[in-house]
Amino acid sequence: MSTIVTQDVTAIRRGTDETHRRFVDAFNRGDAAGAARQLYTRDARILPPGAEMVQGRDRIAEYWAAAAAAPQMGVRRVELSTLDLQPLGDGAYEIGRATLTFAGGQRVTPKYVVVWKQEDGGWRRHVDIWNMDTA
Repeated sequence: MSTIVTQDVTAIRRGTDETHRRFVDAFNRGDAAGAARQLYTRDARILPPGAEMVQGRDRIAEYWAAAAAAPQMGVRRVELSTLDLQPLGDGAYEIGRATLTFAGGQRVTPKYVVVWKQEDGGWRRHVDIWNMDTA
């Protein structure tokens, strides 16, 4: 049983890492909306800190486009780091940390929890929530 689970985690990790790589590449090239469309399922939900829940890939793409476009506090660069990834039914969950670099050069490192689901031949984020550590 443990061999099967290990193989599953390895395969899931390859898939989620590939999705993260495509997201980060597109986002860091300045295509936040396109990046979000690659990262999320059609009916995904994000739960940003201090904001309303956003549902659906198109609305999530609009959210990230607006987050990237803000003059001083716009996110210009994203890095993602998986801390834990575990199978969960026919999906998986991930705990990770992001590094966000803003237009003014400031950097923050929110933590996140994601529920992953396979869609359109790849692993996509289905539920995404993040927040900051207290200062």
